[in-house]
Amino acid sequence: MLYLGIDDAGRGPLIGPMYLAGVLVDAKTQQAWKSEGVADSKTLSDKERFRLAAIIKDECIKYKVIESTPAEIDHAVDKGGINLNTLEALKAAAIINELMIGVKEPVTIILDCPSINTLSWKGTLIQFVKNQTLDIKCEHKADANHPSVSAGSILAKCAREEAMHAIQKEYGATGSGYPADPITKEFLVKSGAKYAHSGIFRKSWATWKALFPVSNDQKTLF
Repeated sequence: MLYLGIDDAGRGPLIGPMYLAGVLVDAKTQQAWKSEGVADSKTLSDKERFRLAAIIKDECIKYKVIESTPAEIDHAVDKGGINLNTLEALKAAAIINELMIGVKEPVTIILDCPSINTLSWKGTLIQFVKNQTLDIKCEHKADANHPSVSAGSILAKCAREEAMHAIQKEYGATGSGYPADPITKEFLVKSGAKYAHSGIFRKSWATWKALFPVSNDQKTLF
């Protein structure tokens, strides 16, 4: 029996991309990962995440990390007629479609569901999955309850951290990129206009629109 776990990192930030990662693993290796410390990435230190990411990449059958840029997110939210949950379903389906190529053994696919309504989001996801007979489970807290999903969360989080390090190296102290982060707030106020066309901001976010309004009827989140 094989397991394919998928999770995201970076849904909420105003700065930087979002990532989804999928990890295909056999049952024995998945069980061994528990003793290695594989867990929900939010519970791990940066050092531990990167240590485990190396193990996961080396020991899994295969994996896929996929990016959603701020421009993609903005297009989906403001212009594409969809929302972030649907964009994530599209990206998750792309991971499933690629990682399932050539797989002959039975696979249970488990995703950490980004929506309150797991059944509705699963229905959206399945529209984009090529093989409609796959065993797909969408759950809340899957990153804490299933090692394969924990592994996906670790790879996605590491990819997000690497992207933010590159952004900070080029643009300075951006903080975490989350709107509530004081360092991020300060960066937005001081440098948002200067780097408005850099491609690092999600301009569909209410925080951005409040600071750099197109019209006067938008409310600030600060």
